[in-house]
Amino acid sequence: MKKNSKLKALLFVLPSFAVMLMVIIVPIINSAVLSLYNEKENKYDFSNYISILTDKNQINNIRYTLYIVIITVVLCISISLLLAIYLRFSKSKIAALIEKIYIIPKFIPGIVAVYALMLIIKDVGAINRFLLMFGIDFKPGLMFTPNGIIIVNLWFNIPFATMLILSDLTKISPSIIESARDVGANKLRILMEIILPLTYRSLLIAATFVFMGNIGEFTTPYLMGTNAPRMLGVALQQEFNVFTNYPRAAAMSVMMFILSAIVGLFYIYSMMKEDKWVS
Repeated sequence: MKKNSKLKALLFVLPSFAVMLMVIIVPIINSAVLSLYNEKENKYDFSNYISILTDKNQINNIRYTLYIVIITVVLCISISLLLAIYLRFSKSKIAALIEKIYIIPKFIPGIVAVYALMLIIKDVGAINRFLLMFGIDFKPGLMFTPNGIIIVNLWFNIPFATMLILSDLTKISPSIIESARDVGANKLRILMEIILPLTYRSLLIAATFVFMGNIGEFTTPYLMGTNAPRMLGVALQQEFNVFTNYPRAAAMSVMMFILSAIVGLFYIYSMMKEDKWVS
C-alpha cells in the first residue's frame, strides 16, 4: 500500500516537474552552455564573461541596474510597510477605500501603465498642464532618468509588496498593540519590537521578489531609460537582436540569473530560519 501511494504521489508530481524541466531548467542549461562558446576561436571558454566584466560600458550598465533595483527595493518595502500598517490599524473610510483599490495596478497591462504614467510625468504631461492653469510651469524632469524608472517600478511593485506584508499584519491582534501602549510603548518601539519581528519574513520575501522582478526588467527602461548606461534587460536585448551576439547575450542572461539566485537565497533563508526574534 505504501509503495502504491508513493507511486501515485510520484505520478502526480511528474507533470509539473516535466513542465518545470522544459520551461526553466533546460533553458538555463542551454544558456549556460551557449555562454561559454567562443565564436572567434570556435571553442568553449570564459571569454564572454571576461569580455563583459572588462567592458567599461557593461560595468556601467551593471552599476546602473543595481542602483535602480536597490533604490526600488528600499523605497518599495518602506512605503509598502507604512501603507500596510495604515490599512491594518486604521478604521477610517479612506483606509477602507484604499484597501479596495490599492491592488488595481496589478491588473493593468505593463506597457499600458508605462505609457499612461509617461503621459502624466513627462515635462509637457498632465501634471505640467494642470499646474499651468495656476500659472506654474512645473517640469518634473523625470523622463529618461533613473528617477522616472524608479517611480514607475514603485507603481508596479508597491501593491504586491503591500499585499504580502498586510497578510502578516492581519495575524497581529490589536490587543497586543493596545497592551504595549498601556505599558507606555511609543509608536517607534511598537514598530521595532512588535511589528517588525512578526512581519520580517514577509518583508524579506517581498524584497526578494521585487529585486528579482526588476533585475531583468525591459519595458520600463526601454521606454523611459537613457541610451547609456542601460539596464541589463535592455543591454541584453541589444546584444541579442541588434548585434546578434548570442553567446555574449547568453552570458549576460546567466549573470542576471546568478544575481537573482544570490538574492533568492534570502527567500530560502527566510522560509527556513526559525523565528528567533519572536522566541
